[in-house]
Amino acid sequence: MTDYRQPAEWAPHDAVWIGFPSHPELWEDDLEPARAEVVAFARAVHAGGKGERVILVAADEASADRAAELAGDAAQVIVEPFGDIWLRDSAPIIVRGRDGLAATDFGFNWWGGKYELPGDESIGARLAARTGHPVRTRDWIFEGGAIDVDGAGIGVTTEQCLLNPNRNPDLDRAAIEARLADGLGVERLLWLGDGLANDHTDGHVDNLARFVAPGVIAIPEPAGADDPNAAVYADARARALGFGLQVVGIPSPGAVESEGEDGAEIIPASYMNFYIGNAAVVVPLYGAPNDEAAVAAIGALFPSRAVVGFRADHILTGGGSFHCISQQIPAA
Repeated sequence: MTDYRQPAEWAPHDAVWIGFPSHPELWEDDLEPARAEVVAFARAVHAGGKGERVILVAADEASADRAAELAGDAAQVIVEPFGDIWLRDSAPIIVRGRDGLAATDFGFNWWGGKYELPGDESIGARLAARTGHPVRTRDWIFEGGAIDVDGAGIGVTTEQCLLNPNRNPDLDRAAIEARLADGLGVERLLWLGDGLANDHTDGHVDNLARFVAPGVIAIPEPAGADDPNAAVYADARARALGFGLQVVGIPSPGAVESEGEDGAEIIPASYMNFYIGNAAVVVPLYGAPNDEAAVAAIGALFPSRAVVGFRADHILTGGGSFHCISQQIPAA
């Protein structure tokens, strides 16, 4: 067992990295609307100076200028080339040990080789070096969105992602558990099954189940009989209860669709992709009937923070939401 442990997200933060959409060829007509959604998220986390420092990471100078123009004094803007904005997965995970903080940098292979974009494979090491903390390099493929922790030694992940042969084909369940114990201080790991339908990350857990207190996990409840993830939610709930956790239900947005080349398709919209900041919890919204109910349910779990909802439709066209584009830096 390592001396280091990943703090829970509700523990105090010094800052947060947030990816800023920077590539017109990736975002097309969604570029400026997605930028506006990202900056609204950043402003909510900054909370007029009551929250943590916000560091918007842009891939080039032109995008950095646009980020600074939109964010004003709500964020610091830095330039570090990347493929895309999903820093939850490509940035380092900051852990705490007896001697202070350290930046743990894992290998990254574009979610099993799906979207090979230059810069993503090295952004973790470059951001880690910027922290000034010791850097711990781990030579296996792992993404931050694949795990959530309660800060007291328990983690949660999905079999669909971490046992997928497109990540670490030579690692079995026991080997992965050993590496998470070493890398993040996870002493007990809850394995859920599949993630959300059509999630190109192969079922990242931060769209499905989130810790909200030590030993307490939030899992969506189906929004009607046509909810495409009803069976996934039921299986996750049963496994979490069997593991000995307290489970809190959060409304699901239900079936959220977008128009693709072959017509309408279900997209992995989830209220569980909320971000827990020092002053605010920011919940992604999609114009679904349960938007207000989800904000209220999550708000009841964090009474000392402002819990707010913001639309994330344009960010979601890239495949994720607020939690996916951010990675916190714990307070020393």
